[in-house]
Amino acid sequence: MPVEVVPNAGDTSADPEFGPWLAQASILIVDDEPGMRNFLMRTLGPRCKRIEEAADTEEAARKLDHHHFDVVILDNVMPRKNGVEWLAEQRAIGFFADAILITAYADLDTAIQALRAGVVDFVLKPFRSNQILNAVARCLDRIRLQRENYVLRHELKATSDHILLRERLIGESAAIRRVRETIARVAPLPTSVLLTGHSGTGKEVAARSLHALSDRAAKPFVPINCGAVPPDMIESELFGHLKGAFTGAARDRDGLFLHAQGGTLFLDEISELPVATQSKLLRVLEDRRVRPVGSEREAPVDLRFIFATNAELENQVQAGRFRADLFFRINVMQIHLPPLREREGDAIELANLFMMKLSSQLGMPPVPIDEAIRRALSTYDWPGNVRELRNLIERTLILGRFPDSFGASIAGKAKSGSAVLADVERHHILNVLAGCNGQRDEAARLLGISRKTIDRKLASWNG
Repeated sequence: MPVEVVPNAGDTSADPEFGPWLAQASILIVDDEPGMRNFLMRTLGPRCKRIEEAADTEEAARKLDHHHFDVVILDNVMPRKNGVEWLAEQRAIGFFADAILITAYADLDTAIQALRAGVVDFVLKPFRSNQILNAVARCLDRIRLQRENYVLRHELKATSDHILLRERLIGESAAIRRVRETIARVAPLPTSVLLTGHSGTGKEVAARSLHALSDRAAKPFVPINCGAVPPDMIESELFGHLKGAFTGAARDRDGLFLHAQGGTLFLDEISELPVATQSKLLRVLEDRRVRPVGSEREAPVDLRFIFATNAELENQVQAGRFRADLFFRINVMQIHLPPLREREGDAIELANLFMMKLSSQLGMPPVPIDEAIRRALSTYDWPGNVRELRNLIERTLILGRFPDSFGASIAGKAKSGSAVLADVERHHILNVLAGCNGQRDEAARLLGISRKTIDRKLASWNG
């Protein structure tokens, strides 16, 4: 029977001698000796979140099919099949947890076979309780570092956005206060959330706030931009794969779903997910299980899902580009992030904050924001939203002044009405485009808007 010690689950300081992660761990003990299982259960049970035992490899395989374990403690000498042989078989069909081998035989052949099967630590019998606790603590620390490194590499590769202010929704406008209040209400719940809004409105910031305010805050937050991963790689990135599952799969690899185990998975630009992958995502949402590419086993996952899109998903469903059943499955709780032009007064507050933070990061003196610039900040339409504002402040710090296209003359013009305001937007975008020698992709990056937005606006202006 499983033993689950709930009080330790959220207490990261429960056992300082063996690290903070033991209290959150899920462990499986596989040993045919009742006395050894009992000793390990008594040693580990009070210190970890969940512990289960199996008297043989067949029972252990069944338990792996139904629950995710961080660490498996495995005896080598057992009836019918030894632990190393069984572990090698499990690796071949999809098993990613760390394994500790306990054995009384420390010969070289056993050690080599165990390493090839994926054993990460050995404990020689007889052993004391602190030896097995230290071995488990080392495994958990290794898992944590491995996941953190993988997620950080993925973030650096997937996005060029800066980390600045991604943890907070800044502003005191009524629109953004309502968003913060909604986030505070839904964050403690396990409910999936769909974030909508134009590009640059802060959907990832909102997702990180939901994670930080939830009971999963100590676990990973894994963001995935579905539009940034090539369609032929998205399934492997999400679900992982086994060695040899396809050309170039030189080793087993966990997917981002498993790296987010226990935490929050943020699927940004969900409308860009290929239709074939949408059906697999739907099954994960319904069953809470993932099947790595090439695997015969489905791995249980414990995740909180947050989705985001700047597209109208209802239109995507009608056009046949997004599955209707997936849309209804993810559209449980929807939070709309308002564009910056609807957040009265927030542009000035954000500009001051960006100026302070970025001047420190770049090692450059802050540029004063005079009254004319404040008027321009308040009246400009901000097609690129907060991201465009941030990029404007960075350009200003590099130049040592606000760009001429965003100077006092524009601020004065902007007061005359929406028609002139549209002309201000046109002038600013064309000026940035000219500074990039007509390179639309680079202009879009500097403005914080999509290439499609620039193409659409240029087409309308030339029409």
